[in-house]
Amino acid sequence: MDKDNQTNLTPDEIARALLFAQQVIPGAGNIALRFFRQPLEVDNKLGQGGFDPVTSADRAVEAFLREELGRRFPDFGIIGEEQGVTLGSSDVNWVIDPIDGTKAFISGFPTWGILLGLQQGDRALAGLMYQPATGELFFGSAAGGALRQHGKTVALKTRSTERLEDATLYCTHESMFIDQTHLAAFRRIAAKARLQRFGGDCYAYCMLALGQIDLVVEDTLQPYDIVPLIPIIEAAGGVVTDARGKSPVAGGFVVAAASRQLHEEAMSLL
Repeated sequence: MDKDNQTNLTPDEIARALLFAQQVIPGAGNIALRFFRQPLEVDNKLGQGGFDPVTSADRAVEAFLREELGRRFPDFGIIGEEQGVTLGSSDVNWVIDPIDGTKAFISGFPTWGILLGLQQGDRALAGLMYQPATGELFFGSAAGGALRQHGKTVALKTRSTERLEDATLYCTHESMFIDQTHLAAFRRIAAKARLQRFGGDCYAYCMLALGQIDLVVEDTLQPYDIVPLIPIIEAAGGVVTDARGKSPVAGGFVVAAASRQLHEEAMSLL
């Protein structure tokens, strides 16, 4: 596909890409598990400016996925957290976060996941989150979303919660809110929620899609942190946007909610 010819992928083409991704992501999970809860050297990408860890697991998982996806879809570009952008001959890109939740990974908590998304322009077409320690594979597209675990598949569906006073809110950590205005907005939302919990990374968004929690509000996300999760949430009936109410494919401040009414109430407090 020529970049000047930005014809949208057909539903069948998206389905075939998503199926292939489902077939290869367990191989990436096997690689990650070789490092999980093992002695591990951790590098800090921020040096003295903070702590943003990266490990051999991150690099090995991304290298594996790049090779597999590049072989099967040579026209598609690849955007990965560790190796950056590889341009394709089309405007379609795979988006990879090899270990979303590296801090959880190096702490031994199974709330990290392997994220893989399919994006065309400003549209997140399909996405997967694989947690190999629990054997959970979440995936979604416009055709629907599901959780597959131990040979069983269940459809994803968010809760019907409409009010913040009834909602369970998750956020990985308040330190994500570098902008004090965004932090204040988060605290206004959290103050009205019934229950506030921290932690989760990508796993929290999947629990939202599974109907276990109601709201996730976070900031300073990168595109690879959220693009793969957008189709999963939307397929389950949830709403996920940036602070302007647009699709959060660029990352930044993100509000993900189980229902449109709950999303609107959270957004009214920004």
